[in-house]
Amino acid sequence: MKIEKITEQKKRFLDLLLLADEQESMIDRYLDEGDMYALYDDDLKGVCVVTPGDDGSCELKNIAVYEDCQGKGYGKQMIDYLTDVYSGSCHTMYVGTGDSPLTVPFYKKCGFTESHRIKNFFTDNYDHPIFECGIQLVDMVYLKKAL
Repeated sequence: MKIEKITEQKKRFLDLLLLADEQESMIDRYLDEGDMYALYDDDLKGVCVVTPGDDGSCELKNIAVYEDCQGKGYGKQMIDYLTDVYSGSCHTMYVGTGDSPLTVPFYKKCGFTESHRIKNFFTDNYDHPIFECGIQLVDMVYLKKAL
């Protein structure tokens, strides 16, 4: 397994990025300014994007693993890698996600704790309703992890 930083042609990974953030215009808001990483285990398994914060923090904006590769530890391996990479330059990593029984427990298992919420984020910022596990996402739940 290897993780490499992607510096050019980030949009070639759009199919994966859309698994975690299903509106391209929202991905466009952070893709250029973010650091992108790709995880390979023989072939591509997943990608993630991290953006810098103004206060010594960073934010995991997108983490996606191909559906047939989910549940095999690739997402956690990426988060562990990012924790190592950013611990020298940031004190806290944030991640925003929908209030879903799938994603919130995953992040908690990776060492994140709840930080705050942005009310109506998904209904105010996306051009269509977003559902996960049959639940419509409304509020953005932010979690944080000390680095």
